[in-house]
Amino acid sequence: MDTDLLIIGGGPAGCAAAVMAASVGMRSVLIEADDALCRALRHIPVVSNVLGATSGPDLAATIEADLARCDLCRVELGRRATLVEGFDDRVEVTVEPVESVEPVKPVRLGEPVGSVKPVEPTEPVKPVEPVKPVGSAWARGSRLTAPYVVVATGVGPLGPEEAGWLGGVAGRALPPLWEADPAAIDDRTVLVLGADRPLGTVARAHPELRTRFVVAYPPEDAYKTEEIRPDARVELVAVRRLEFGSGPAPVTAEIRTVEGERRTLTADLAFLNLGSAPAPPAGAVVADRSGHCPPGRQHPRVFTAGDLRSARFQRIATAMGSGGEAALGAYYASRGLPTGTGGGPSTEMGGPPPDPAGGG
Repeated sequence: MDTDLLIIGGGPAGCAAAVMAASVGMRSVLIEADDALCRALRHIPVVSNVLGATSGPDLAATIEADLARCDLCRVELGRRATLVEGFDDRVEVTVEPVESVEPVKPVRLGEPVGSVKPVEPTEPVKPVEPVKPVGSAWARGSRLTAPYVVVATGVGPLGPEEAGWLGGVAGRALPPLWEADPAAIDDRTVLVLGADRPLGTVARAHPELRTRFVVAYPPEDAYKTEEIRPDARVELVAVRRLEFGSGPAPVTAEIRTVEGERRTLTADLAFLNLGSAPAPPAGAVVADRSGHCPPGRQHPRVFTAGDLRSARFQRIATAMGSGGEAALGAYYASRGLPTGTGGGPSTEMGGPPPDPAGGG
């Protein structure tokens, strides 16, 4: 086999899985479609719920440095896992090269979100160098085998066509909110479609903005509004239906609220903030009705981690924890012990024994 553990996804969950696997002596190959690890983190200017980090770019640099020091992990950038197959004695992952990947543009607090210059981390970071796979050079449909796989492919952005409560969006150029240039939205009224977390990130990163955010969202997303509700710049409007008007500017939208009231919303600009959907590879990864892939439903040799698992735990800290847990699950399963994380033998006999390496 090519390695002890395959890891699909180079975000916080996949990277944590690689570091945890190395701590118990497991070799791993981490497959990431982008040209850098933790691409999403590099677009988050403020991090307020992760110990030891205050911005996404700094956290991404720290993670990248940790992987560079991880001798037991081989990082393969620019490679996409398209198929996961589970067998009695192994897993097989089909890998395709990604033709082109846009350069990552990290951001720091105080710089515009989505329109920034690349920045250097505070301290020099040794880059993670992609390494050729065992055997011949990469080709289309290359297959890697291992006893276990951790799938941490996360989620991808929802498009307006996937939001049943939105109408009149065909042909409209609606950029995501996290790409908004603060200078372009300052002292203007902005219609935000959806109440997902990027709104709170933009608001915290730029408290000086005099922007009026009119946030239209479906009632099932009400729980997402709690962190932005106290912000005086935000007007929250729960809607059953929103239909865009025809003109490009100003933006107008006819809405029907959850109370049945009909209103017209007017704004200078409109941005998408709809949330995300799971993005698992095809094959043995099992999804529930929501599209997420809970660990307990997977093939015994397949472990899921990070945002892919559940909508309720899409946070950086929980992603990291789940990645480490998934790698430990594979480690215990390889020794015939209960895993506690889905995959491997039954967990009815209790949790796994203490880490023999003495790790924390």
